[in-house]
Amino acid sequence: MQNNFFGSKLNSVLLLILIVLMIFALRIMLKDKATYLPVLEQNVPARVTEGKTADLVSFSILPNTEVSGILSYRGSIKGAWFFEANIQINILDANKNVIKASNAVAKTEWMTVEPVEFEGNIDFTGLTKGPAYFEIHNDNPSGLPENDKFIQIPIIIK
Repeated sequence: MQNNFFGSKLNSVLLLILIVLMIFALRIMLKDKATYLPVLEQNVPARVTEGKTADLVSFSILPNTEVSGILSYRGSIKGAWFFEANIQINILDANKNVIKASNAVAKTEWMTVEPVEFEGNIDFTGLTKGPAYFEIHNDNPSGLPENDKFIQIPIIIK
């Protein structure tokens, strides 16, 4: 007995129904692009992490993560980024202007050039939706620009 998929009327009907359903789903998605294709609608070029990225050992927020509400995060960074066990955390808009400032706290010995684990929470409620940056910034008590270090991770505020 020959097994021919298209030889059966039932298989042909099921294939036709599947194709019609796929076309219907695509039409719905293309009609409401803002819901189904939000990144494409923003016309944002591909963004990558910037700054002293070699110092970042690990971080719980990946580039281009969608964030909202109160977000807990944790990471590990090497080098002298802390002062009094604090590290600055900023949320930047797409133009890299600070829209929210916060801090994270070291969870391991912070007076070292070895990796230091840190964690914190930040509230995205009320911030403008769209592309932004999560900035990890050294706590620079001197205020001298030459001592500034940062890492900017692209995110999308939902």
